[in-house]
Amino acid sequence: MQIDKLFQILFSEQFKHRFETIIIYLSVGGFLLHLALIGLHHLDIFTIRSGSDELFENPLAAIYTPFSFILIFEVYLLIYFLPKSFTVSIGKQFEIISLVIIRRIFKDISKIEFNGEWFASSYNMQLTVDMLGFLTLFFLIFWFNRFSSKTIYVEENQDIRKFIHMKKTIAVLLIPVLLVVTSLSFGGWIFEVQQLNANIIQEARDINSIFYHEFFSILTMVEVFILLISLKYTHDYSQLIRNSGFVVSTVLLRISFSADGILNVALIISSAAFSVAVLYLYNKIVLVKRKSEVGEEM
Repeated sequence: MQIDKLFQILFSEQFKHRFETIIIYLSVGGFLLHLALIGLHHLDIFTIRSGSDELFENPLAAIYTPFSFILIFEVYLLIYFLPKSFTVSIGKQFEIISLVIIRRIFKDISKIEFNGEWFASSYNMQLTVDMLGFLTLFFLIFWFNRFSSKTIYVEENQDIRKFIHMKKTIAVLLIPVLLVVTSLSFGGWIFEVQQLNANIIQEARDINSIFYHEFFSILTMVEVFILLISLKYTHDYSQLIRNSGFVVSTVLLRISFSADGILNVALIISSAAFSVAVLYLYNKIVLVKRKSEVGEEM
């Protein structure tokens, strides 16, 4: 079928390797270009209005650009694993969010204020919250991946193959969506910065929310759709609850992009902790069921 052919092309190991290589070159090139713009900004050759110049004040802010390209590749990997394992794709979501936070840390670390008390500065406070949040999220990702590796998967049958084919179709459709959302989000931000410099608008969107706000909105709808379709192929209560819990986690991640400061980090940590708890309980339930089935057979 056409979908299978497209899937083999877009999600083959060869394509993934080529895409990864392109991302590496873009990351290095973007980093050098960003450094050059920072140098031109300090020489007053390249100027940008105050309020959108935070990415051009300190060379450390240049690290923001390569992380942005790496995040795009991580989003591709999320889609890559979606047909293979819902659980693994959820884990990729948390890895993406952790990179978003670390990228934000690299941007904000250049604005550390040493005057007065540390926590008297809102920048210092946000940086501290982000660093603690990143460490907590990293810890939760470790446990999520550990529980994921212990998950017992059901044997493949005709229904499961149909379900996997449906997820492959969704994955193929998400690739052009990823490209469109990336182009529109970045292009829209560039346009806003130009309007800001021309005094047409007073404030541009927070660069940290660009692309991911829209993509996670789409991803939430996709996961709800997959959850509803899965009802046709499985009637296992524990599996249904696990997948529903994962959707709740994605919704919390989506909401986190609309929050600032401590609330933003708290929503992210709550989402990860909820998924870890759901996966842990799911594994325990499956293990108890398997032991019960073995006992009945004996």
